[in-house]
Amino acid sequence: MKVILDIKDSKVPFVMELLKSFSFIKTQPLSDEKMRLISEMKDAVDNLSLVKKGKLKARPARELLDEL
Repeated sequence: MKVILDIKDSKVPFVMELLKSFSFIKTQPLSDEKMRLISEMKDAVDNLSLVKKGKLKARPARELLDEL
């Protein structure tokens, strides 16, 4: 399982050292760019879920393409 943690900057060294002490946990810091991409993808999935539930109105793809 993969988990993303949001850690206060001042606590990062402590948490990273703690996680490294467990042989069954692998750590890999993510760049700001990758975190932004993950966040945007999560937002898109959340929006899609809202559209499927009828709580958010979707735009037709043609309308979006016409704007470009």
